[in-house]
Amino acid sequence: MIKWLKRWFISEPIPEVYPESRLSNLEKILGIRIDSADANLFRRALRHRSIVDHEKFSSYETYERLEFLGDAVLDLIVTEILFEKFEHENEGFLTKLRAKIVRADTLYEFALNLNLNTHLEIGERAAGQGIELSKSVLSDVFEAVTAAIYVSKGYETAYGFIEKCIDNYVDFDDVITKIDNYKSLLMEYSQSERLDLPRYSVVSEEGPGHNKTFHVAVYIGDNKLGAGTGKSKKTAEQQAARIALRNIS
Repeated sequence: MIKWLKRWFISEPIPEVYPESRLSNLEKILGIRIDSADANLFRRALRHRSIVDHEKFSSYETYERLEFLGDAVLDLIVTEILFEKFEHENEGFLTKLRAKIVRADTLYEFALNLNLNTHLEIGERAAGQGIELSKSVLSDVFEAVTAAIYVSKGYETAYGFIEKCIDNYVDFDDVITKIDNYKSLLMEYSQSERLDLPRYSVVSEEGPGHNKTFHVAVYIGDNKLGAGTGKSKKTAEQQAARIALRNIS
């Protein structure tokens, strides 16, 4: 399968040789070794369609085809990562969480943190238009680079690349808090069941003042229904409420 994909994506040669210094820097950014035979594949993943207007390249040689593949590869990898990381969560929660990670805003942040914008090739006429900092362009480029890694190195390497990006740049506490307001949902539940209102208690705090971790428990009456952890009391309370809702469902 990988061999077939490789033929499909790199069968039309790009005339120029990818400069060795740029290739070396790209390897450091991505954390992988790029074989010389695959250099132009990665160059294509970083070539904007504006370059077609004045250079002798076809649209085939821009990132757009690779982006199409990368979108599917990224979706699968993120799904697998979340499935393994949140083994007790239901399908609805995982679907919402995946949507937060594969959306353009997140992929744009990945691309910026990796400095992929400094490797983007654009046409001369488009220079100065801010294309290299465009959210839609850089999110697409990230998907194209993911596809290039998948085609040249296989699924495991692509998985490791995405996993590292998520570990480095995604704050799950923050993302989960934004999915739903679990404290409000727990409040609504307690009111509908005519129970005492939820009460949150800080169990412990860890770490220095500028980097604390809070452990919070939530009670309804005397019953402890859940516990959560976060970098702020608000996040920890949301986590505790989420666990409580899961425990009472």
